[in-house]
Amino acid sequence: MNFLRGVMGGQTAGPQPSGAETIQKLCDRVASSTLLEDRRGAVRALKSLSKKYRMEVGTQAMDHLINILQTDRSDSEILGYALDTLYNVISNDEEEEQDENAQKQADDLATQFTEKFIEDPEHITLVLTLLEEFDFHVRWPGVKLLTALLKTQGVQVQGIILVSPMGVSRLMDLLADSREVIRNDGLLLLQQLTKGNAAIQKIVAFENAFERLLDIITEEGSSDGGIVVEDCLLLLLNLLKNNSSNQNFFKEGSYIQRMKPWFEVGDDNSGWSAQKVTNLHLMLQLVRVMVSPVNSPGATASCQKCMYQCGLLQQLCTILMATGVPADILTETINTVSEVIRGSQVNQDYFASVNAPSNPPRPAIVVLLMSMVNERQPFVLRCAVLYCFQCFLCKNQKGQGEIVATLLPSTIDANSISAGQLLCGGLFSTDSLSNWCAAVALAHALQDNLTQKEQLLRVQLATSLGKPPVSLLQQCTNILSQGDKIVRRGSKVQTRVGLLMLLCTWISNCPIAVTHFLHNQDNVPFLTAQISENLGEDERLVQGLCALLLGICIFYNDNSLENYTKEKLKQLIEKRIGKENFVEKLGFITKHELYSRAALKPQPVFPSPEQMLFDHEFTRLVKDLEGLITKAVQKSSEEDKKEEEVKKTLEQHDNIVTQYKELIREQDAQIQELKEKVASMTTQTEQLQATVSQQQSQIQQHKDQYNLIKLKLGKENQSQSNNQGDSQVNGLQTEELSQLREELEELRRQQTLLQTQLSEKDALFDSLKSSAQAAEAPAGGSDNAELLQEVEALKNQVQSHLAEIGQLKTERLELLRRAEAASSSTAPPSDKSSDAAKAELESRLAAQTSEMERLKEGRSELEEQLASATSTVAILQTEKSKLQTEVQESKKEQDDLLMLLADQDQKIHSLKQKLKDLGETVEDEDDIDARDQTSDEEDEDED
Repeated sequence: MNFLRGVMGGQTAGPQPSGAETIQKLCDRVASSTLLEDRRGAVRALKSLSKKYRMEVGTQAMDHLINILQTDRSDSEILGYALDTLYNVISNDEEEEQDENAQKQADDLATQFTEKFIEDPEHITLVLTLLEEFDFHVRWPGVKLLTALLKTQGVQVQGIILVSPMGVSRLMDLLADSREVIRNDGLLLLQQLTKGNAAIQKIVAFENAFERLLDIITEEGSSDGGIVVEDCLLLLLNLLKNNSSNQNFFKEGSYIQRMKPWFEVGDDNSGWSAQKVTNLHLMLQLVRVMVSPVNSPGATASCQKCMYQCGLLQQLCTILMATGVPADILTETINTVSEVIRGSQVNQDYFASVNAPSNPPRPAIVVLLMSMVNERQPFVLRCAVLYCFQCFLCKNQKGQGEIVATLLPSTIDANSISAGQLLCGGLFSTDSLSNWCAAVALAHALQDNLTQKEQLLRVQLATSLGKPPVSLLQQCTNILSQGDKIVRRGSKVQTRVGLLMLLCTWISNCPIAVTHFLHNQDNVPFLTAQISENLGEDERLVQGLCALLLGICIFYNDNSLENYTKEKLKQLIEKRIGKENFVEKLGFITKHELYSRAALKPQPVFPSPEQMLFDHEFTRLVKDLEGLITKAVQKSSEEDKKEEEVKKTLEQHDNIVTQYKELIREQDAQIQELKEKVASMTTQTEQLQATVSQQQSQIQQHKDQYNLIKLKLGKENQSQSNNQGDSQVNGLQTEELSQLREELEELRRQQTLLQTQLSEKDALFDSLKSSAQAAEAPAGGSDNAELLQEVEALKNQVQSHLAEIGQLKTERLELLRRAEAASSSTAPPSDKSSDAAKAELESRLAAQTSEMERLKEGRSELEEQLASATSTVAILQTEKSKLQTEVQESKKEQDDLLMLLADQDQKIHSLKQKLKDLGETVEDEDDIDARDQTSDEEDEDED
């Protein structure tokens, strides 16, 4: 302990050991001490020396400290000292400022010790395991150590944590720690962990990070919160930026709706703290990440729709029109609103309806344009307004038409300021930045809109009193070509570049605008002069744009002006400039250093106003037209003719292909409809088959049940009849015998009645049968046969008449052919012989015609006789079928009577048998007949 006291600052006699020696002794003590207290004291001493002797402690003690973390897990105090010591060795967090060399050395040490620590990935896993300890003195140093490791060697440490089991989940648990220090440092750790690693970002997002972070932001006061809100927002930006999966998860989880309360501002917006400005700035950036133009169009459109529906866009527009908002927040809000409405028709329409709280109220677009053309406004604010205007017009032909309409003579209102007036004012102002911004804004009002390009040709400007108005196109070309004040005012490169970009956008793909431009006799000479001159470096860009403008006049020329046809303009270039020189000057545009910077993204971001030369949409136009113009200039007239022919052929082919495509679409629709019908009919068939099978099974079940019941009833009847016979034999009384006799007599009377009815039916049946036979007898049969014979004879006559008619037609045709042959022969007969032949032919034709008329009349009479005979046969057939039906019914009734008689006989017989069994004397019918006969004989004898 005396040794430790000397190390910790106690005074001892003799020379003091050096720092390296002291650290070596402490390391030996850590390695060799068996008592935990001694090791703890040595590690505590190393911690106190780790900042001053960082190099020595890191070199000599790192392995011993790692060993302490592995072996002394039960003592949280020594674990905390070891983690703090490792953090001091690896971290570069120095409070005092250092010079460049000292900072570089510190960074090198941090890199060296970090690489040494992560040589074995198990060391990272060990620290992750220690984070599960709830003890503050272990968990907090562990969080700081991992953060320092990620700052120094982020990619390597990320890879180790990613493959470590439950590594990211353990770090996410830090956000739920009730101790704010650990939670806040956990946010810093997750910021470093999620930088540039999409896989870890996804894991963190699906560990419910969005919910936890938004809850923390709300608890801390949203935009009014402190540094913790800023850390949460930075972590959210890491998770969402350039990560489409997390963006979709954020949207689907309805987290966009939870952002709306962040942007609620009051009437008094003065005195915002720096932290609030920072927080709100990050919140706006978070909104922009969700609707960034670099995202997929579908995802961006979905987020834009959600922001409008939840009221977030409305809230942003409120900030936009509020007073007292800091300039940088206002600028970022304008940029955010720009990207929320970009390409979204619904959002653009809403933005067009927003009015500023002024007297009288003015549209927000007008107020913003006033800021853009005001040279006293900050440069970044003017760039933001231009971006907002561009986004408002992006894919918005309705908005483009409204802007252009404010320039047309019929819609100009002298009592109010319109967007068109502001753009014209900025286009011709003395401020070159206003010229450029107004030119680019007006070019976006014409982007991909042929109708508005033609409408803008109608715009007239009043130059001065007493002079006639000139068109807007003429005024723009005057600024470039005339040699008065206008030239000196527009001689700045920025102004000329802006005007040339406007003209190129205006006349591209618009032959009418090209014709208007070429109609001014000064334009083409000015362009050729600008291109052919050898100007300085600053003027090269202007030369390239002039070459582009002249090339557009060639490519989109409809040859309506005789002096400036395509061929004549190409000849002019070849004589005055040279084709190679022209192509070289045209290439100056894409070779400019600011061109590639503007082509990267739509937002106009420039370090200074002087570098504001190219617009993003214009770079796309140059990319599309440069190759086409080069080919058009270098082609000969014969090649142009061939190309025109090829174009016409291709158009024809395209039309044919379009027709076939439409036919295929129709057939596909028909096939789809038929498929649907087949599917529905198949379904119905299956349902019907199922119903039939079900009904068949039910019928079979009913049959089985019926058979069972029938058998059961038969057995019961048999048993009942046996039982009744026995009971009657044993217990029959005299009264019952008398009743049986009465029943027997009644049955006899019924039998007599039935026999009488049967004889009557037999007589009726015989009469019906005789009438039926009479109907079929030879007399009736002869009548039918005669009718049939008459019908056949009539048919034969009709056939013979038809044959005669056909023969007459044949003869008539033969005569006509002869007449034609006679008239067309080379040696015609004399006039008399020809007249005689003609008369003979006419007479024969007349005779045949009358014969045909006679045959037709005979045919009609035969047809009438045939119809009457047919109707008579039908009547007879009907009567015959009725008689046959009556015979069948009589037979059926007779069969029924016979069945009834048989049943009655059976019953009488059974009753007689029962009476005989009971001992009664029952006379049979034969006995009765014999007795009656005997009585009759006796009566005769008496007589």
